[in-house]
Amino acid sequence: ILGLTPGGELQRLVDRNRAMRDVPRGGLLLSEILAHRLDVRAGDSVTVEVLEGKRPVRRMLVASVSEDIIGTGATMSLTALNAMLGEGSTLSGAYLRVDPVREAALYRTLKATPAIGGVVVRESVVRGFEDTITESFMISITLMVLFACVIAAGIVYNGARVALSERGRELASLRVLGFSRQEVTRLLLGEQALLTLLGIPAGFLSGYGLAWLIVYRFESELFRLPLVVRESTYVYTVGVVATAALLSALAIRHRIHRLDLIAVLKTRE
Repeated sequence: ILGLTPGGELQRLVDRNRAMRDVPRGGLLLSEILAHRLDVRAGDSVTVEVLEGKRPVRRMLVASVSEDIIGTGATMSLTALNAMLGEGSTLSGAYLRVDPVREAALYRTLKATPAIGGVVVRESVVRGFEDTITESFMISITLMVLFACVIAAGIVYNGARVALSERGRELASLRVLGFSRQEVTRLLLGEQALLTLLGIPAGFLSGYGLAWLIVYRFESELFRLPLVVRESTYVYTVGVVATAALLSALAIRHRIHRLDLIAVLKTRE
């Protein structure tokens, strides 16, 4: 159980929606995953057993549940925690905002103080976490994005090729009947453009669902990844599909212009 001073600025409680949560002045603030494992909700009571010191056992009210993204802890007011433990005004740690000019001197002083067990620099922790995330996730994410782009381009191009193969004789017949190359091209590519436009919203929905499933499967006791889909993601997706459709249209247009009209005239119905 972490005891914090209500209204503190250096250690803030942030939920999955990036909203600030206040430290309850009475009762416990449980993380969502811990509340789920204990099968409790706001308004219920839990038994807290202290495993050191006087080993008190207390019934505590669950004041609220937070959808946090890191850890599986419980938080309460520092004053209430000290009162429960019967230890008076006791601290096990402190968060400091340090002037960069005096940072080195402060670290030397803290290191030379026997009563201080250790010092953790926030920037180092954040940098290490970001390096770990970058190493473990960015490679796989990059590969998945590249494969997704290749698959999207392949689907659009193969769809256009299949349509041309199925209707090649019909399109050639239209050319024999007097339709121009541009008219025949617009007839086939217009249909493909309509199918592509109708498929984009369906792709958005399925992609969002797949992203939610991946985020859900990555959840652990250490951290939970919030699902954040930016507008630029949808713009990038449309750009990839539009580029694939344009290149496919150019390739199919070239094949339409090379249709064998003589073979159609020789065909016996």
